[in-house]
Amino acid sequence: MSFETESTLGFLGRTVRSAFKNASKSLNTDRLLQASMAGMLELAATRYAFDPGAQWVPGQPLKLLLAGYSGTRNTGADVRVEEMIRQFRHLFGDEHLDLSLLTINPLLSQSYFRTAKQLHLPKIFPKFLFDTVHTHHGVIACEGSMFKSKFANALSTMMAGALGLAAAENKIAVGYGGEAGAMDPSLERLVKTYCSNSLIVVRNEESATVLQKLGVPTQPGTDTAWTFESAPPPVGEELLRQAGWDGKKRILVVCPINPFWWPVKPDVVKGALHALTNAYEDAHYASVYFHKWGPDVIQAQSTYLRALAGAIKRFRKRNDVFVVIVGMEQLDREACRGLNTELGGSAPLFVSDDYDMYQLVSILRRAHWMIASRYHAIVTSMSAGVVSAGVTMDERIHNLMRERGQPELALEVSDPNLENRLYETLVVLQRDEEAIREGIYRAVVANLARMGSMGQTLVEHVRNRHPEFPFHPWLGKHGDPWGHLPPLSAELKELADRYG
Repeated sequence: MSFETESTLGFLGRTVRSAFKNASKSLNTDRLLQASMAGMLELAATRYAFDPGAQWVPGQPLKLLLAGYSGTRNTGADVRVEEMIRQFRHLFGDEHLDLSLLTINPLLSQSYFRTAKQLHLPKIFPKFLFDTVHTHHGVIACEGSMFKSKFANALSTMMAGALGLAAAENKIAVGYGGEAGAMDPSLERLVKTYCSNSLIVVRNEESATVLQKLGVPTQPGTDTAWTFESAPPPVGEELLRQAGWDGKKRILVVCPINPFWWPVKPDVVKGALHALTNAYEDAHYASVYFHKWGPDVIQAQSTYLRALAGAIKRFRKRNDVFVVIVGMEQLDREACRGLNTELGGSAPLFVSDDYDMYQLVSILRRAHWMIASRYHAIVTSMSAGVVSAGVTMDERIHNLMRERGQPELALEVSDPNLENRLYETLVVLQRDEEAIREGIYRAVVANLARMGSMGQTLVEHVRNRHPEFPFHPWLGKHGDPWGHLPPLSAELKELADRYG
């Protein structure tokens, strides 16, 4: 290539970058997506007058669309939906229920969610939702972080849009076991304007307060992962043995994340540059979506991982433990590798792109102690009595530890004294193991009861809208909350008998 050609291409590249950069200053893609979704919601309200779409009639199965974060190998999101489906099948009956599920990548969710049809959710989704909700009798929003700007406005926009479309057509519109937190003003307006005719069953009081201020009806609930049944214990034990466990050492599981590269935001300028030059590769999430990135993110993540590793190494000097690193979402792989590097490369890694949710939770439940920045790593291990603490980026783990009566076991990812505080917490987990485990078991049973009450709430909501739906007469507000749970494992039944 001649010097002149190289210079010309370099000049063109710089010119393109400069033009894109200037355009990005006036372009907020999150708000454009929300505006597009709002347009579809307004159009749906107009369409309803002459074309109400699918409306349930007695004798038909109830067609429900589950809108969430499936298809990313996020173990917590998948476990939540798996247990919703099991609970809905129990409450409605297979013969009366026709479930569809949105998935971001069908290849990553194809082995999950029996009896539910999986529909591929496109990256730009407003028109797809406009068409798809029209063919269903209702929408259930599934994601735990339902209305928040912390992770991705696009995800909350999708769930608010799906609920709003269902409400516009006078259909069932329920958010099930979700949370609401701080939202950007544009997302908050979308939720306030279009979700006021939905019902959000929230998993904590703080979320209810946020939504009630926006005029969105709520009912109390919990997460839906409490009833999950993993692969049998020998599965997790064998995977651990293959990774070097001797079958005797006590196991410490650590679940790191990158808490500093959120939120994910769409950026068409970066998307174009990435497609042309592979720029922003480290921050690229998918399509035109990018993580927060820069020197401050890299430094904060490095500090967080060093603090985790420092505390673990100090604890390991005093105790002969087998340390295992688990990535609950495939996005966690780099954090897991980074932590392992800080630990000297000695810990086996189990990440969700290599292991399914049944295997991963079986591994978690074989641990004695756990330090996790993933909410569902803690939730899904609690029924097995794993003594856990959290290092958290948001309010979810704080809320959970408060429910357990153990608020001191939730630390902050950005705590400047994280290493020392985490080491002291590990010592507490070991010293007060039995007392902490008692609090864990009581919290599990309390949440099972709340999940049963959620089932009652859902039955009554559907019954009020469709009185002819053939629910069993013992279901609903007059029934037993425990009768509204999906079939429980022997482990959960034993806990319920002891602490219920």
